[in-house]
Amino acid sequence: MEHLAVLVLLCLPVCSAYPLNGAARKEGSTTDFVQQYLERYYNLAKDTKAFVRRRDGGPVVDKLREMQKFLGLEVTGKLDSDTLDMMHKPRCGVPDVGDFATFPGMPKWRKTHLTYRVMNYTLDLPRDAVDSAIEKALSLWEEVTPLTFSRTDEGEADIKILFAVRDHGDFIPFDGPGKVLGHAYPPGPGIYGDAHFDDDEQWTRDTSGTNLFLVAAHELGHSLGLFHSADPRALMYPVYNAHTDPARLRLSQDDVAGIQSLYGSPSVSPDDPAVPPEPVPPGPETPAACDPNLSFDAISTLRGEILFFKDRHFWRKSLRTLEPGFYLISSFWPSLPSGLDAAYEDTSKDIVFVFKGNQFWAVKGTEAQAGYPKSIHTLGFPSTVRKIDAAVFDKEKKKTYFFVGDKYWRFDENSQSMEQGFPRLIVDDFPGVELKVDAVFQEFGFFYFFRGSLQFEFDPDARMVTRTLKNNNWFYC
Repeated sequence: MEHLAVLVLLCLPVCSAYPLNGAARKEGSTTDFVQQYLERYYNLAKDTKAFVRRRDGGPVVDKLREMQKFLGLEVTGKLDSDTLDMMHKPRCGVPDVGDFATFPGMPKWRKTHLTYRVMNYTLDLPRDAVDSAIEKALSLWEEVTPLTFSRTDEGEADIKILFAVRDHGDFIPFDGPGKVLGHAYPPGPGIYGDAHFDDDEQWTRDTSGTNLFLVAAHELGHSLGLFHSADPRALMYPVYNAHTDPARLRLSQDDVAGIQSLYGSPSVSPDDPAVPPEPVPPGPETPAACDPNLSFDAISTLRGEILFFKDRHFWRKSLRTLEPGFYLISSFWPSLPSGLDAAYEDTSKDIVFVFKGNQFWAVKGTEAQAGYPKSIHTLGFPSTVRKIDAAVFDKEKKKTYFFVGDKYWRFDENSQSMEQGFPRLIVDDFPGVELKVDAVFQEFGFFYFFRGSLQFEFDPDARMVTRTLKNNNWFYC
């Protein structure tokens, strides 16, 4: 944060000549804190001027909205009390948003048996209590994957566990008690895979201080290749919850789906009610991801991931992993039908809408929303429309596009009404896209239209198709 240091140095003569009153000092301190928080956890550019007045809000406001959305707050773009309180809560030191492509290789261990070593111990707890907390934390992940772990007390280990304060040799210093609790590195050689804990915290077995088991379970999730989750119920949510009962801690469905997308599921009885939904093993009755003739029924994003629906199944693809998870729709949403026609995520509401025939449903995470299904005609479609072929939410314009045959409608999510002047011909506004669309979603500023086994990457600014690809290009086939 060199630019901040330079600003402080340049400010010294001015500050000495014109002393700040208490309110001004507090405001400046808060601004610096917010700036540093967004730089560290949300990839705000370090040369950004804080809270510059601009009609569009500017990058700081954009990052505030991104942070509010990720952490489940009301998305206002304003530094309200709830947002500031959340920023001050103890948390993991790993960013919530970042350039994960800089990690060397895939963030996944290429073996199923891993070793770990506790390099030193905190004085807050007996050694056996530390060992027990680490072992118990790893067992959470062991229960839902093929992974096994063994402790070694000497030599090299895949995962090295360290207690340290302030600067500790990895260029990411800790910051004292009550702030960053720990951080960890994704799988790989050297420092990668290691987990570090801030020994300025008061580590405890219960919740009277900072519970070591709770924090270790989270950090070791990073060591296995997981990044942060936006689901507040997930263990991989970045903010520490002091109200969690360590004795009752269980992995959420989001945690399980994430880790199993990397390593698969353990060999367990499918009749065991304690076992979470497992990825579906490919078989003769299931679609194959690398089938050159693969087509999709519907596609939607979900909290930064992409869901590709086909018959009774869906692939769950994270942009941080090469291999998608493959699941039954009913294992996540028992009330949803199979063979969907269309789906889209309204990211401003954190809701996915799915369509089949003349009805649609709403889900939030793994929870179906009450009051559904509803008729598609409640959205303003004429009675002649019997089904939706595809749908996509434009994040910038807050509009949803519905494709039916060779035409499309546009729905204003703010006013909850169909816009005037529609339907329009697809070919007029999306030149180069096939007349009928199977599925569509938005990513990287492009629309991706799917028809049969092909997809068309469409640039809405240039109003042209920039690439034609195979559907399963997303699966690295």
